[in-house]
Amino acid sequence: MESGASLQIRDLWVDLDEFVLRELTLDVAPGEYLVVLGPTGAGKTVLLETIAGLFAPRRGRVLIDGEDVTQVPPEHRGIGFVYQDYMLFPHLTVEKNLAFGPSLTRPTRLFGRRAGNWTGAPQVEAVSRMVSIDHLLHRRPATLSGGERQRVALARALVVGPRILLLDEPLSALDPETRGGLEREVARVHRELGTTTLHVTHDFEEAVALGDRIAVMRHGRLVQVGTPEEVFRRPESEFVARFVGAHNIFEGTITGHAGKAFKTFAVSSSSGSGQIKLELAVLTDLSGEAHVSIRPEDIVLSLDPPHPAGPNCLRARIVDIADRGTLIHVTLRTPLEIACVVTRRCAEEMELQSGKEVHIAFKPEVVHVF
Repeated sequence: MESGASLQIRDLWVDLDEFVLRELTLDVAPGEYLVVLGPTGAGKTVLLETIAGLFAPRRGRVLIDGEDVTQVPPEHRGIGFVYQDYMLFPHLTVEKNLAFGPSLTRPTRLFGRRAGNWTGAPQVEAVSRMVSIDHLLHRRPATLSGGERQRVALARALVVGPRILLLDEPLSALDPETRGGLEREVARVHRELGTTTLHVTHDFEEAVALGDRIAVMRHGRLVQVGTPEEVFRRPESEFVARFVGAHNIFEGTITGHAGKAFKTFAVSSSSGSGQIKLELAVLTDLSGEAHVSIRPEDIVLSLDPPHPAGPNCLRARIVDIADRGTLIHVTLRTPLEIACVVTRRCAEEMELQSGKEVHIAFKPEVVHVF
């Protein structure tokens, strides 16, 4: 199996009057699965459609395997595109939907290899088997479930042997069970084919499950690109930290010497009851004004003080408990509000309830400073 094509985006500007992509530069390696993550209106779909050739950039370039395709028509770029709403032809059977694209532009590659003489039916059959829709070839889209339609849309994008596969929120319209199954199917197909893939979503769990790397977008710009671990554990801005669910984000001042094991992060803010002050031990090379974030799952909650007591052991009072199914989200006042999560069994054993005094602890290493 050959890997997919490389993709380079250089200083891309796209002006759509009410929306602009700005100074966007990105490199995607051959065979990489890159997830473009961001809120609604961040420009994720516009980026995909510009790569596909549906929008002409005001300036900048799109290169596939080093070839500048900025002015190349969409049908000649070797790109497969799957939209959230399937975009299937309702009057055609599944089989004819799959054969439509190749009938317009003969594939040059199929499953990472040269396509050879295109005859249509064998390739359609092979792709339909790969995504488990070979039993649906005689049916029309209106008779299919949402998950089946999305599989057909994926197969139609793959049957042209794309150098780049673009997925625009392909799982967002599906119920949780169907979404999980199709997510695993997409991952399997990518492992087998190695097609370079850009997948757009606003769901961070989906991004972590599928992406080799994640590119976070906001207001038409890339604000952070890295592995899921880097984006999840080491966000570079307050926006990214909040978007990936860090929750506990505080602004303060770092003091201390580089030679010491830990530095002190001092939080000072005003509330209705007066001035709130809190000091945390952090592990960082930074100093001065900064932010910190602490993921809720990195905080240990207990009824008794930890023994032996280490840094960042705080007494807290529960102010809110939110039942989220398998996990219980607990909001505590320390006097700052801090959120943590515990299992349902843990919450029941400790008889957690609003107003109860507890203790929390977290290691300086899990406090991310930015």
